[in-house]
Amino acid sequence: MLNPIMSSDRSSKKVCVVGAGMAGLAAARELRREGLDVTVLEQLAGVGGQWLYDAATDAGDPLGMAGVHSSVFASLRINGPRESIGFSDFPFRPTNDAGGDARRYPVHGELLRYIRDFCDAFGLMDAVRLNTTVTRVAMAPPRRDGSLRWAVRSKRHGEAETEEVFDAVVVAIGHYSQPRLPTIDGMDRWRRKQLHSHSYRVPDSFASEVVVIVGCSVSGAELALELRRVAKEVHLSTKSTEETITSAMSKSVARYENLHLRPQVEHLREDGTVVFDDGSFVVADAVIYCTGYNYSFPFLDTNGKVTVDDNRVGPLYEHVFPPELAPSLSFVGIPGKVVLPVFIEVQARWVAQVLSGRRTLPSPEEMQRAVEEHNRGMEAAGLPKRWTHDMFLDLERCDDYGERICGFPRMEQWKKEIFVSSLSDMVDDIENFRDGYHDSDLVRDALRRHGWTPAEEDDDAHK
Repeated sequence: MLNPIMSSDRSSKKVCVVGAGMAGLAAARELRREGLDVTVLEQLAGVGGQWLYDAATDAGDPLGMAGVHSSVFASLRINGPRESIGFSDFPFRPTNDAGGDARRYPVHGELLRYIRDFCDAFGLMDAVRLNTTVTRVAMAPPRRDGSLRWAVRSKRHGEAETEEVFDAVVVAIGHYSQPRLPTIDGMDRWRRKQLHSHSYRVPDSFASEVVVIVGCSVSGAELALELRRVAKEVHLSTKSTEETITSAMSKSVARYENLHLRPQVEHLREDGTVVFDDGSFVVADAVIYCTGYNYSFPFLDTNGKVTVDDNRVGPLYEHVFPPELAPSLSFVGIPGKVVLPVFIEVQARWVAQVLSGRRTLPSPEEMQRAVEEHNRGMEAAGLPKRWTHDMFLDLERCDDYGERICGFPRMEQWKKEIFVSSLSDMVDDIENFRDGYHDSDLVRDALRRHGWTPAEEDDDAHK
């Protein structure tokens, strides 16, 4: 078995966490619980990461390849029920503060408030350095016993760049800031408005326009539903009309005359014509790409030991540890389609326990074999490389993962039921699922027992 970082005093181990969003704060808390000395470096002016809303957009670069960190648009409401998505020991309860949003699916500002409350409740702010951009993370000369160390360069706004050496680095920067763009013939010659959803904030500038949205993901569907209120026409382009969200949109398309489902875009013309695979076309004023994001770690220098290939970050044992660099380098928050923040809490706890010496890892060779076996399984199943880190919202698989790596308790059945029900409601009617839910007897009883609702209140509100 691979030994963890060795030290006679846990508190003498210096750990750098890159990022103060959900993942970074989760990591900071778990590391402190294990008695480690934690420093969190955050480029923004506050904690919250992706949920720190920024009304500014990449005005000079509407495709969003550089600039603003957040991808949150102004009217966004979370799409997971608050009762099931909080940290395991810190529920996402409504606030009585003025301006709070007590709904099950509140606006994004409520989630930011929750993240800040979590930070305050566990006294993490004194470990966070705001307005500090990490410019380089690279291996430093190892210790005498051969254990790795990391040189971290950072620059605080308005100050000179500095460098510090840490025993370990946890990368926790999220993966919703670097837009992933499609390759469509004519994109480079398109003279009208085009942007990635990363740069979308409000619908006003699209009033009376014809808009084509490329990608029928959740974000594509939600932007289409918002824009149809102000746009002349909205055309939602999808690779397949059999996709889950596409079928969920069928009810909305039937409701609104200016909302249309279209096949995949074949090419764009300079005169504003958008041609689809079936030969049909529209003359559009704007094209919005809702085509996902790329993993990007421009500051990380591992001499090729960690790479990103078509959104496969690797090799990563259990999506966390690079075999050749473990345990001194780790990643928290890489997997997608998971229940947040509890999944990152699982990963953060595992990292902290390994670094403190409470748990050990397999040998680098065993970890590498496990990664290769996972990748071969994906290929045999015909799954694309970019799905390497997807957990597909499989709650049992996520529970098995948490139990396996750090003995994390399984999610309570009522929480699973309310979460799965929310997914079913979304597929049934993506426009109204946040306000038209109906809880089972199991869920209603659990909500009352755990203090979420007074007796009968939730049932009466949603009969």
